[in-house]
Amino acid sequence: MNFKDLSLEEIISKIKSWETNKEEVFDYYQNRIKKYDDKIKSFNYINKNGLNNTEWELAWVPLAIKDIFCEIWVPTTCASNMLKDFIPPYDSAVIENLKQSWMSSLWKVNMDEFAMGSTSESSAFDITKNPWGTDRIPGGSSWGSASCVAAWLAPAALWTDTGWSIRQPASMCGIVWFKPSYGRNSRYGTMAMASSLDCPWTLTKTVKDSAILYNIMNGEDSRESTSISGKDVIDSKIWETKDLKWMKIGIPKEYFEEWLDEWVKARIEEAIEKMKELWAEIKEVSLPMTKYAIATYYIIMPAEVSTNLSRYDGIRFGHNSEKSYASTDELFINNREEWFGDEAKRRIVLWSYVLSAWYYDAYFKKATQVRTLIIEDFNKAFEEVDAIISPVAPSVAWKTWEKIDDPVKMYLSDAYTIPASLAWLPGISVPCGFAESTDSEKELLPVWLQILTPRLEEQKLFEIANVYEQATKFWEKTPDGFED
Repeated sequence: MNFKDLSLEEIISKIKSWETNKEEVFDYYQNRIKKYDDKIKSFNYINKNGLNNTEWELAWVPLAIKDIFCEIWVPTTCASNMLKDFIPPYDSAVIENLKQSWMSSLWKVNMDEFAMGSTSESSAFDITKNPWGTDRIPGGSSWGSASCVAAWLAPAALWTDTGWSIRQPASMCGIVWFKPSYGRNSRYGTMAMASSLDCPWTLTKTVKDSAILYNIMNGEDSRESTSISGKDVIDSKIWETKDLKWMKIGIPKEYFEEWLDEWVKARIEEAIEKMKELWAEIKEVSLPMTKYAIATYYIIMPAEVSTNLSRYDGIRFGHNSEKSYASTDELFINNREEWFGDEAKRRIVLWSYVLSAWYYDAYFKKATQVRTLIIEDFNKAFEEVDAIISPVAPSVAWKTWEKIDDPVKMYLSDAYTIPASLAWLPGISVPCGFAESTDSEKELLPVWLQILTPRLEEQKLFEIANVYEQATKFWEKTPDGFED
């Protein structure tokens, strides 16, 4: 059976109806990994042992796991030499919830080191390729998760998002990402980057697949202080909705300015017209604090990175350098200089500056105040509309190494995703067509539409996204070269 053409929901249904079995599904994806992963290098570690029992919700359907979620007795490295031999003795909350519904893990997919990067070029192990163009970036930092699902090496994958970590790779690789409200899902056992921004969730082929995993994974966790109380369950009746009648959709005027590629803009405008055909009311809204979002993020994020990376000193966690040292400070310097990559070091230097005694009030304190203004921007906009739509990235996937020497240019590619992260909003992306690359090759590459709703309104988000997805069916197209 050709499982790559099926959604997660359809695979589960076929297992439970005895049209196939868990072993056939597991072996199918193992064979695809063996056949195609050398082309894109998405996996760091592969599980070659299937599991048993098909009565529970996930029926042992295999999922790929970003190499940032602790999985008991499975190497978990954050794609860093600092943790290349780390094997956790416990499961993260996310893995626990999925195992309770009988998930089978395909094990760990590649990522930017400690989730720091936009392009796949900062992993200590391999550079993962984009299935739509293996000489192009798959986005960052959860690009291993995005690439393996786009190439149909897994029916779904876990990821984490801080500012753009999955929205950008999902857009560039052409699959559905879903990010819940901050706190819906426990961060326990997920290696932290920036604690007030990190959000674990899923990459899937369809919107409904995301909702299946959301119902399993969200819920309160007493071990994690930012976890929201209670559990959210999506009403199955929303899948019967066929139009967007009575929905008001906002278009932020600030998101359609000079940095947006004309071909990407054209696809987004077509998506807006499609929503009009589906009876949505389209209304322009303003998010004036958008222009400060990137600067705000690149102060708050590295400041929080400072706390979370401080534990990797070669004594508590991480490798210990063999260089001689005369003091504890010199020992720490040797360990971190030797085992951290360039992007991690760059961000450590930045937080050291913004959190210093001389600049804390001038930078970090002001950034937290601006974050509050960004939240107020969204709250005001949502008084007028039910949802906001925008591009995910200003361009399609660019060539590997094209922007590696200009990190500021890479950071600017996240202008559409960072504001929502700062505001802790739920979001999802759906495919809206293909656009030409801006280089001489003029390749047709995926473009994705970002949909945002107010905090804690995930059900409305799924409903809008599913209506659009079912009306367009862009998700069914497979990258060339990955057919069975």
